[in-house]
Amino acid sequence: MSSELRYTANTQLEHLHARYTGTGHADLSKYEWLAHQHRDTLSSVVGHPTLTSFLAIADGEAIGRVKFEMTERMLQPCGPPPKKDDD
Repeated sequence: MSSELRYTANTQLEHLHARYTGTGHADLSKYEWLAHQHRDTLSSVVGHPTLTSFLAIADGEAIGRVKFEMTERMLQPCGPPPKKDDD
């Protein structure tokens, strides 16, 4: 077996999950997946100054206020988590 094939699909997947937290896994709930998607979108908008400026102009707010509000929304982007059933 060559050295290129030393990693199996599982070890590559484990490495991917360890490196990128939002990639998901088999036990990920719909709420967690949506929260990751919303956080990724919000962080992308905050990280791109032109998008932040566009939203600030559209909302009639200061750029700092838009960044602050988006950063605050990253805490619970989809509202509080649903109750878990302990069956």
